[in-house]
Amino acid sequence: MFDLSELAALAGRRHSALDPELIDAFRETLAATLDSPSGLDDAAKVDAIRALEKLGCVVTAAQAHLSVEVDASRREERAARGVPAAQQGRGVAHEIARARRESPHRGQRHLGLAKAVIGEMPATWRAWREGRITEWMATLVARETACLSREDRLAVDASVIGDADRLERTGLRRLVGELQAEACRIDPASVVARRRQAEADRHVTLRPAPDTMTWLTALLPVKDGVAAYAALTRAADSARASGDSRSKGQVMADALAGRIVSGIVTDSPTPAVALNLVMTDHDLFGTADEPAHIEGYGPIPAELAREIVAGACSRDEQVWLRRLYCHPRTGELVSADANARLFRGSLARFIRLRDRVCRTPWCDAPVRHVDHPLPRAADGATSIRNGQGLCEACNYAKQAPGWRARPSPDADGHEIETTLPTGHRYRSRPPRTVATIRQTPVRVDYVVAV
Repeated sequence: MFDLSELAALAGRRHSALDPELIDAFRETLAATLDSPSGLDDAAKVDAIRALEKLGCVVTAAQAHLSVEVDASRREERAARGVPAAQQGRGVAHEIARARRESPHRGQRHLGLAKAVIGEMPATWRAWREGRITEWMATLVARETACLSREDRLAVDASVIGDADRLERTGLRRLVGELQAEACRIDPASVVARRRQAEADRHVTLRPAPDTMTWLTALLPVKDGVAAYAALTRAADSARASGDSRSKGQVMADALAGRIVSGIVTDSPTPAVALNLVMTDHDLFGTADEPAHIEGYGPIPAELAREIVAGACSRDEQVWLRRLYCHPRTGELVSADANARLFRGSLARFIRLRDRVCRTPWCDAPVRHVDHPLPRAADGATSIRNGQGLCEACNYAKQAPGWRARPSPDADGHEIETTLPTGHRYRSRPPRTVATIRQTPVRVDYVVAV
C-alpha cells in the first residue's frame, strides 16, 4: 500500500502514467481512504463525486487506447510473419475481454468501439479522454453514425459533439435525438434505408426473468409501438379511475396478455389513440427534411412523419393540426394558438411537447408532472415561461429543503436554473424543434393522427 508521497515518488520514476504498477498503486491508495470518513463538507463531497465520475470516464478511455494499441501491435507482428490480413486480428478481442473480465462478445464490442472512435470521431474521442462523456455515450455516438460514410460521420461528430461544454449537460435520450437528426439531415437516404431494414427485422422475443416471470418484448415500427403503448396506458387510466385496485403497470400487463392469450374480439369501435407528432409546415409539405418528433419516442425522419400523416389521411382516421411557434434564434417552442392557451389542459400539453423528457439534466425520464419552477406559493405564474416537465422523482426531489428553481432571468429562450442545497447550480433548456436555426419566425404544426 502506498501513501500519497510514495505514490508521487513512484509516478516520478515511471515513464508512463499507464504503467500497471502505478495504476495499482493509485487504486490501493484510493481504496484505503474508503475505510474512514472523508472529512469533506457536503459541497466538497459532491465535487469529489463529480471528479471521480470524470476519472471513471478517463479510465475507460485509457482502456480503449490500450486496446487499439494491442490490436495494432498484434496485426503488425502477424503481418511480419506472413499471416493473412483477415486473420491478423484473431483472438485480440478475447484478450481484451479477459483483461476486463467480460465475455468475448463484449470484448469485441469494446475493441470495435475503440477503433471507430479513435480512428474516425476525433471530437468524441477528445470528449471521452477528457472525462466529459462516458463509454456508453461514446457507444451511442458510434451506433447512431454507423450507417454514414466516413466523411459524413466526421461531420456529425464535429457538429453534435464539438461543443464539449454543452455536451456535458446533454442527457442520453437528447444526445441520441440530436445524432439521429443530424444524420438524417446529412444523409437522409442512408437513414431511410436503415429504417426500412429495421422494419423488416420486427419480431417478438421471450426471455426468462427472475421469480418465474418472463420478459415478452416486441420490436415494432414506431407508429405501431407508440400507438399500442398509448392504448394500454388509456386502458390502465380508465380502470384506475373506475376504482381498480391494481397498479397502472399491472393493468397494462393484464390488458396486453388478455387481448393476446384470450383472443378477445369485440364489435365495439377501437378507442381513439393520439400520436402527438410535431413537425414544421415545411417538412409536412415536403419542402424541407428536418426530423419530426413523436411524444413518448423521440425524433423520426421527416419522410416517415409524412408517411404517417399520409397514411392517416388515406384511412378513415381524423387529423387535427394545432399551430405552435418556435423562437427564431433558439428553435425552442415558445407559444401556441391563443385560444389553446386559455385551457389548462392545452397549456400542460404544450409544455410536455416542448420539453419532451424530464428537464432535469441527464434524467431523460418521461414527463409525468408539469411543474412550477417558481412555486405558486411564491407568486409563480401558471404560464409557459414558469413551467417545466419533470418526472415524479425529480419533482419530489425539488421539494426537499434547500432546493430552489426559477426561470433564468437573463436567458434567451426558456431556461430553468436549479440551485442545490450545496450551492451547485444547474441550467436546463428544452430541445430545439428544428435542427437548422432560421432568422425568421418558424411555425410548427402539431399533428395528431387518430
